[in-house]
Amino acid sequence: MNSSNEISNGNDAGVELARKLAEADEGIGRRPHAPAKFDIVSVAAISLVWIAAVFLLPEWTGIPNLLPVIHGGFGILIISRIWPQHLIPGVALGWSFFQLYLACPLFNPLDSTFTRSIHLGFAILLVFLNYPFLKKEHRGLKFLSEKNELPVFDCIVAVTASFLALYLTVDYAGISLRSGAPIERDIIIGVMLLIFLMEATRRVIGFALPLIATMFCIYIFSASHMPDFIAGKSASLNKFISQMTMSTEGLYGVPLDVSARIVFLFVLFGSMLEKAGAGHYFIQLALSILGGFKGGPAKAAVISSGLTGLVSGSSIANVVTTGTFTIPLMKKVGYPATKAAAIEVAASIDGQITPPVMGAAAFIIAEYVNVPYLDVCKAAAIPAFTSYATLFFIVHIEASKLGLRGMPRNELPPFVETLVGGFHYLLPLIFLLYQLMVLRRSPEAAAFYAICAIALIILFQHPVKAFIKKESLIPAFRKGIIDIFSALAGGGRNMISVALATAAAGIIVGIIAMGLGNLVTAIIQTLSMNNIYLMLVITAIASIILGMGIPTTATYLVIASLTAPAILTISSQHESFVVPLMAAHLFCFYFGVLADDTPPVGLATYAASAIAKSPIIPTGIQGFKYHLRTAILPFMFIFNSDLILHNINSWLQAILIFVMACIGNFAFASATQGWFVARNRIYEIPLFLCVTFTLMRPDAVAPWLGIPHSGRYLVYPIGLAIYGILYLMQRPRIAESRRLAEMKK
Repeated sequence: MNSSNEISNGNDAGVELARKLAEADEGIGRRPHAPAKFDIVSVAAISLVWIAAVFLLPEWTGIPNLLPVIHGGFGILIISRIWPQHLIPGVALGWSFFQLYLACPLFNPLDSTFTRSIHLGFAILLVFLNYPFLKKEHRGLKFLSEKNELPVFDCIVAVTASFLALYLTVDYAGISLRSGAPIERDIIIGVMLLIFLMEATRRVIGFALPLIATMFCIYIFSASHMPDFIAGKSASLNKFISQMTMSTEGLYGVPLDVSARIVFLFVLFGSMLEKAGAGHYFIQLALSILGGFKGGPAKAAVISSGLTGLVSGSSIANVVTTGTFTIPLMKKVGYPATKAAAIEVAASIDGQITPPVMGAAAFIIAEYVNVPYLDVCKAAAIPAFTSYATLFFIVHIEASKLGLRGMPRNELPPFVETLVGGFHYLLPLIFLLYQLMVLRRSPEAAAFYAICAIALIILFQHPVKAFIKKESLIPAFRKGIIDIFSALAGGGRNMISVALATAAAGIIVGIIAMGLGNLVTAIIQTLSMNNIYLMLVITAIASIILGMGIPTTATYLVIASLTAPAILTISSQHESFVVPLMAAHLFCFYFGVLADDTPPVGLATYAASAIAKSPIIPTGIQGFKYHLRTAILPFMFIFNSDLILHNINSWLQAILIFVMACIGNFAFASATQGWFVARNRIYEIPLFLCVTFTLMRPDAVAPWLGIPHSGRYLVYPIGLAIYGILYLMQRPRIAESRRLAEMKK
């Protein structure tokens, strides 16, 4: 590709900054160096303490099954002194193997309580090994922010915290017998676990989520002393610890279970597909198809980011993977830096809401709503693909406003050669869809078999190329094996933030389950004055504000636990409509996702701005304007359940709804972007909004026209007619708008 010189490379400061943001988001913190010499003193001291612990700790503590934990913990301490550079990827690799063992049908399933405990044990161990106490160096405190070495103190903390998480597994029989009546040891270990979990979450995610969880903890102990309107029943320490750390109702609750059983496998699948080279293939394929059209690189960015979003669990990683190629190309054909970055962010973030591989919260939705994951995909399909189609329309509008052209064909990769050259990257995705939709396998089983498929591709793709080029096969096989192990370690690192977020949010969910839920529902109903529209606005604003500081999964868990019951309660008081449970949960999920692009905090915006060299706040504002087309969708499907295919089982009916939703959202985009086929005039904007409402809420328009609900689709021609009239009104102004755009260039 001749335009490669235009693409930012690894020496570009902006790209490097974006990559550092992505690495931090994906769990790459420390990179310990190999020790200059063998530390015989430390190894000897650890070995002596190890021997003493084997003889003394089991009898002193009275904890059964403690020897395997002691051996594992001290083994980690020894490795940290001898091969520190291999410890973190080694633990991440071990985590991935454990998760694959759980998913493999050849082995007997492990008790879900053990699964959750061990899953959290791996996550919290990796956090304290991988993330220093301070992110930036402070004078005199360098040892607290060391990234090139593995301090022995952090190793001890990591092993201790991991043991605390594993305690539920180690003493499971005893804890089961004294359920609800913890002994002193249970309370001490439970309190320590909560403290270590808060600190681990702070290191990975920041202060927001631990602070919120701490506030809930303070409330549950002082509820009876609160003002009357928020007063409740206080909990004792025994009851609190029993709920939080000795049962599956607190931090070991449903969210952590979903993280351990399902989410890890999909994150690992994405990591392996990315390591195989699928991300670069998606970019090249999109450019080969769309690069030559008006605003081609931006349209390619939308498609490639959508495809990359299927394999990347991180909005920031998606921005860096595709943005380092597409943003410079967008700037090259004439997009301003701010708009180029905003388009990339808007396209990358929506990957979380797009089936078949959605964000982690989607799997938790399936558990909470008690439906198969495929039903969540079905419900999310029309809103997600409508959002992407509309973004595609928006970048076309922007190209028209700016008078832009596409890239010369000689600078684009050849389509057929590109498609055939990487078609094998599509096979695992097709295989995954086949298992989910045709064979109806569970998500974890489908992901496991898809991982096996992509592992075979990684293993053999280099030998096949070497065979064609008549090169040695042994180095090619060796590279394939190294890539597999690297992808497995990368999958473990990528899961750190998800596992910690689900565990910490589980504390909040557990406290709500202790009796706070009804009180919160009553307070929210009072604040919204039992008005469903005000209730939804409050939920949307709360999701966006909360999502600025914590990951999407945690945002969804907190907001859904607090507001989804209130939404359902208030909607049940209306006779004209009923909000499905799925719609309420998707509403919370959508606005948690949108927070990733909300200034001033959205980290995906920071990454894109660094690559584009654009100002951060204007880029965030521009990206949020592009995301208005996504923000309107939850307000539509909460009332019009046809948009989430609720009780819709006909393909023809689903296609009709999708096409009308797309046109309705196109009209909304024209209203907000000020352009259809020419520049809008002020009196045309209400007509565009009328088209939007008519095509996306035919159920609301039909009664005004005396049409029964069963005939609501008869309203569609009215919206299409208005849209056609708008086209005829603007058509005479097309030439003038093009001339003005050319003058601006």
